[in-house]
Amino acid sequence: MPRSLGFLFPDSFPSFSLSPSLDMKISAFHCILGISFLSVSLFVYRKKMGCTYSVYGVGRKKKLSIPEVVIFAPCMRIPAQCDLQRALKGLIPRDLIDKLSCLRNRIALVADDTGGSAITELRQALEEYLSILIGLTKKEHGLENLVEFKWKNLVDGRQETSVANAWFELLSVVHMMAMLTLCEADTIMIPKDYSGSGFRVVSTDCKRDAVDLLLKAAGYLEFCVRNVLCCIPPEIKKSMSKDLQDGVLEAISIQALGQGTEIQLGLAIESQKATLSVKRRLACELLIYYSQAYQCISGCDLSQGYGKKHMWFIKWKFLEAKAAAYYYHGLVLDKGSEPTCHISAVCCFLAAQELLVEGKKASISFCLATPVTRAPPLWGAMKHLHQKIPEVASRKSQMYGYLLEQEKALQSLPELPDFQLSLRPDDYELPAIDPAWDSGNWEKQGQQPLKDHLDDSEDEIETE
Repeated sequence: MPRSLGFLFPDSFPSFSLSPSLDMKISAFHCILGISFLSVSLFVYRKKMGCTYSVYGVGRKKKLSIPEVVIFAPCMRIPAQCDLQRALKGLIPRDLIDKLSCLRNRIALVADDTGGSAITELRQALEEYLSILIGLTKKEHGLENLVEFKWKNLVDGRQETSVANAWFELLSVVHMMAMLTLCEADTIMIPKDYSGSGFRVVSTDCKRDAVDLLLKAAGYLEFCVRNVLCCIPPEIKKSMSKDLQDGVLEAISIQALGQGTEIQLGLAIESQKATLSVKRRLACELLIYYSQAYQCISGCDLSQGYGKKHMWFIKWKFLEAKAAAYYYHGLVLDKGSEPTCHISAVCCFLAAQELLVEGKKASISFCLATPVTRAPPLWGAMKHLHQKIPEVASRKSQMYGYLLEQEKALQSLPELPDFQLSLRPDDYELPAIDPAWDSGNWEKQGQQPLKDHLDDSEDEIETE
């Protein structure tokens, strides 16, 4: 018997005298069994080498993947099909219409095919499209309300809005640029592989790049709130997607600054040069950002889209930020020599511990809110705080328990210090208008003036 199969047939088995024909059948069975064993061995080997899917992947239904979220970006909206040729024919040069239509279709196609992952290509196309789109918003051209622009949700493809307003289109384009930038920051903060220790490792350079992207996204959104929404009539705003409300856009902009501050706090914790005062300042700034974001979104209609999930995200991050602020404020107070300082410090530590528990509940609610997502492993500042806060709260409450019993009247949370916010959104300006909008070139190309075109249209209606 082959040595490799000996474990299946131990020597202790009783021996029998068999007929030659039966011996042949048993030999054949042994051969089949040997081939099966080799097949199993090959499968195990290929699985270890990462080749399982190359053998068994064909025809298998792809498993539904639940995305992980580090940097939260509400649902991306992409252009849907609309007839630019019909709406603008005869009003502007044909090549300008073709360029406008071609770029818009390209953005829609690339976003749909890649799920928005082709960030560099999409950003370039959006910038080119904007330079031409700006011409439709100019009052002297009289084209602001001629084209009915359609946009849809990238996730489910459902058409959300159809609005005949060029400023709405410009708002949607800049909003898409902001969402792409947030998605890029999220990708940077989710490494494709892990270190040998099993812990997630994100380089310092990647974290700094993510902060830069967050400031850029905040700049896009601030531009939308200050420079675009004011140009859209109130009746049109009512028909737009709930994701484009003033308060929602402002909340996303502010929370982007908050997430940038959280990354900075994590870098400060990792740095030996960062003082306790610097860490407390960053934690308090983090709390201020999320307090402002909550105030912005609390007055909005969150019944549609990502509204409820967005609210849960802000609640979750607000609770974590408050825990961080009380923890570092407690460490500063604990350096005092008076008993009241230690009592206030313990109150801060216990409050931070309770806030972390509530933050964990909010994170679960965020993940379960539609669409379902996965929370990332603890990282950066929050990984450090989830380890330190329970430990310090337990140790300090035991150390100063006698003071807490003696001075029960002093058991109240101290006020957190107020700081001026450090991070600001990047300034954003629209690209220069495309030279093709120079009407002086239209007459050279034999383009019919807008007034004459409208007169011809009226004559055609009367003839009919």
